[in-house]
Amino acid sequence: MDGEELTEQETALYDRQIRVWGANAQRRLTKSHILVSGIKGTVAEFCKNIVLAGVGSVTLMDDSLVNEEALNANFLIPPDENAYRGKTVAEICCDSLKDFNPMVLVSVEKGDLSARSTEFFEKFDVVVIGYGSLATKKAVNEKCRKLSKRVAFYTVDCRDSCGEIFVDLQDYKYTKKKLEEKVECELNFPSFQEAVSVPWKPIPRRTAKLYFAMRVIEVFEENEGRKHGQCSLLDLPTVLEIKKKLCEANTVSESHVPDSLLERLITGTIEFPPACAIVGGILAQEVIKAVSGKGEPLKNFFYYDAQDGKGVMENISNSFTS
Repeated sequence: MDGEELTEQETALYDRQIRVWGANAQRRLTKSHILVSGIKGTVAEFCKNIVLAGVGSVTLMDDSLVNEEALNANFLIPPDENAYRGKTVAEICCDSLKDFNPMVLVSVEKGDLSARSTEFFEKFDVVVIGYGSLATKKAVNEKCRKLSKRVAFYTVDCRDSCGEIFVDLQDYKYTKKKLEEKVECELNFPSFQEAVSVPWKPIPRRTAKLYFAMRVIEVFEENEGRKHGQCSLLDLPTVLEIKKKLCEANTVSESHVPDSLLERLITGTIEFPPACAIVGGILAQEVIKAVSGKGEPLKNFFYYDAQDGKGVMENISNSFTS
């Protein structure tokens, strides 16, 4: 990403943000290549923000067709049925994103993300998985980690008015200001597999309940062979049984995961647009920081719940057990 200098056209277009984070950071952005899979409301907000910021390219993967749920929160899909009939979500969003910033190359890649080889991911600097299955998130993250280059890996999941972001930057170096000096810093990130496999008992009680609730929902969807959001109130007894087994296996009280929270997550299958804007904005901010090397990144989970309006960062790693 340390290629040629910014062109005159790029310098003029991105003048305002160059004043904020500098020409070198903007140059890294314009040379970066982002892969995005699963495009619902939150990911649409993310894509809009990084395209406006001026990344080099965005490759979209989502072969699903437009439905009522997609129209609810994904503002990249036009309301006119004639505009999207016969097209996939990725194709429609690609057309819309090109209008935001014609200097960013936006394209569509078809097929199953989890079936792609490790080499496929080498051409990207950032991989973002939206609303992916537990197996997909684990598999893709491991493929990214096998590459000789560092690929920043993110997952994002929104249900009802709740959102989760996971970040894996592997061994990441960055600079931050301390008083009037720039300080070189380094962080080591666990993989997705490692982060979701941490025993619950050593994790502090103050940790966001959403961390545990999301793990329960992931296991439910994997056990039942469900896609993201394919659940209803009828599934609550099964979800609560899975919660009970997970709490017993981790020797923690069932109060770790409130029943009311699980009920919200399985019944609120349609995203809450204001929450999409907030979580998508945070995700874009984190990707921009990781690509530019400017600012301290989020490590390694972020949670937002619109009911209380709070966003919290949680560092979940095996350090709790060491």
